[in-house]
Amino acid sequence: MTEEAKHQRPSWDQYFMDIAKTVAERATCDRGRSGCVIAKDKQILVTGYVGSPKGLPHCDEVGHQMKTTIHEDGSQTHHCVRTTHAEQNAIVQAAKLGIAINGATMYCKMTPCPTCAKMIINAGILRVVCEKKYQLSKESEELFKCAGVELTILQDEVENYEK
Repeated sequence: MTEEAKHQRPSWDQYFMDIAKTVAERATCDRGRSGCVIAKDKQILVTGYVGSPKGLPHCDEVGHQMKTTIHEDGSQTHHCVRTTHAEQNAIVQAAKLGIAINGATMYCKMTPCPTCAKMIINAGILRVVCEKKYQLSKESEELFKCAGVELTILQDEVENYEK
C-alpha cells in the first residue's frame, strides 16, 4: 500500500473541531467568524455560530456595534456587541430544543470569553476544546480551573483581534 493510499482518521477532537470550523462559515461578524460544536458520547448534540439575534441585522449587513470596556487595571478592550457568541448560541439552541448538554464537551475556535465560560460551567459542560487561545483568556482559564472544567488547546497560537 502506498503512502497516498493510507487514510489517516482524525481523532475525535480533530473531527469535532473540523465540524466547528464548517459551522463558523455561517457566522455573520467578520471580526470573529467562530463556530461551536457541543458533543457527548461521540455524537453531536448542537452547534452554534457568531450571529445577531434572530430577525436583527447582521454585522455583515450593517456594520459592527463596537463597545469599549475599561477594566479594573485600566486597560481597555473593544468588542462588537451586535452578535451573540458561538458558545452562547450553541447553549441556547440546546435549551430551545430541550437537549441536555450536562457532561458534554464543547469545541470552539478559541478560549471562550468570561461570560461564555460562566455559561459553560453552569450548563454542566465538563470539557472545552479550543483550536487556539484567545488574547484575553486568563480570566476564563481561571474560571474553568476553579470549576473543574478541563480546558484543552490544540494549537500553541493566540487569536488576536484588531481594535
